[in-house]
Amino acid sequence: MTTRSKTFALRLAGAALIGAAAASVAPLAVPAAAQETPAVAEARLRKIEAEVRALQRKVFPGGDGKFFEPQIAPGMAGGAGAPAATVQSGVPAASAVTDILVRLDTLEAQLQRLTARSEEQANLLAQLETRLAALETAANAPLPEAAPAAAPALQPAATLTPAATSPAQSPAQSPVQSTTRPPAQAPAPTAPAATLAASPSPSRLAAVQAIAKPQTADPGDDEYSYGFRLWNGGFYPEARQQLTRYVEQYPTHAKISYGRNLLGRAFLDDRMPEDAARWFLKNYQANKAGERAPDSLLYLGASMVALKDTKRACIALAEFAETYPLVAAGRLATEYQTTRAKVKCS
Repeated sequence: MTTRSKTFALRLAGAALIGAAAASVAPLAVPAAAQETPAVAEARLRKIEAEVRALQRKVFPGGDGKFFEPQIAPGMAGGAGAPAATVQSGVPAASAVTDILVRLDTLEAQLQRLTARSEEQANLLAQLETRLAALETAANAPLPEAAPAAAPALQPAATLTPAATSPAQSPAQSPVQSTTRPPAQAPAPTAPAATLAASPSPSRLAAVQAIAKPQTADPGDDEYSYGFRLWNGGFYPEARQQLTRYVEQYPTHAKISYGRNLLGRAFLDDRMPEDAARWFLKNYQANKAGERAPDSLLYLGASMVALKDTKRACIALAEFAETYPLVAAGRLATEYQTTRAKVKCS
């Protein structure tokens, strides 16, 4: 018997059952109907209909015409007895909870890396603040009357005044300024000879005049920039005269640390390490936190190397490496290693 036949038989049995129930109720309802009001009869009729519908839903669960039994059971595939693999469509390979856990692990790893980097930067910043505080304390301290052990025992700086060059002087030196002290035994030149020597060569005079002096709203910066241009052009005596004018006229200028250091460079590059060391030491002692204080301390060691004073050279280089470790490993690393290789320190 097919499924459709079974359903039809069940419906016939249900109809017979309903008819029997109505036949049994009819003899009792007729006498009572004569005594009941229409409202009571209507209420009883609705109750009976509700009970019939409940019975119909129990006997015929698919009686509304929308229910059809499947020809293949959920556990069958291709026929009776053949189990089919249960496949749930729409279910992802990985659950949403697993995906959330993976993303949380990734976020935690990134947070750990950011925390570690933040701690490293905070530690470095604390070290820099400590070093800066030490430099400010040293800069505000009064200058000692006596020179420290790293300073060479030099005489006071000679007064820079224009002087004539001797006939034996190098053509590269300018007669505009002479910083060397003449020997005591040297005879004074005659007036005609001095006048001749005081006149620079036309080519050098033209080369110096070709270097323009800046004209801006900051006269102090103009004086320093002009001295730098002279030094950069290789005119060391002229640069010394210009930079000396700058440091004397503008002792509180923003670039005073640059000026004193460059003045020492103008001596050192012209093979005058003794006078160079004096200016390097003065610039370092004036403000150890100045922009060119590290340069002056390093070139002070270079001046001592040129003077063959190994002890003071080693002291200056050691103090430079200890006081300015970042500069020694960064901006002045090449100059420091070159100077350090020229001297053997214990």
